[in-house]
Amino acid sequence: MIERIAEVPGGARRGGHYSHAVIAHGFVHVSGQGPADPQTGRIPDGFADQVRQTLANVRTILLAAGADMTDVVKVTAYLTDVTRFAEYNAVYKEFFPTDLPARTTVGAQLIGIQVEIDCVAAIGGERA
Repeated sequence: MIERIAEVPGGARRGGHYSHAVIAHGFVHVSGQGPADPQTGRIPDGFADQVRQTLANVRTILLAAGADMTDVVKVTAYLTDVTRFAEYNAVYKEFFPTDLPARTTVGAQLIGIQVEIDCVAAIGGERA
């Protein structure tokens, strides 16, 4: 069974024609999230604050889908400036202090934001 979560209440506004998340075969696939604050729509100025807000937005969607950050098995992050990787990594550790997921970080040309993150999580922490 496949469940599409078009828009999560309290989640950041979608920027296009996609679902916030799709649940399939015991996994939730979270679409790329940016740093817009869900309540105000404002994007923080600082890079670290953008990373923090983006990960908070990912967490909101995971919680709505029945998972949390400890259930994440794969993260893909897109940074406009890969020379800021150490700063990104420091904030990332706030959200993933243990039980580290697999991760890919790439440089990307993003419009109006400095970071975008998507992920895949096991529903309920199911492990093989």
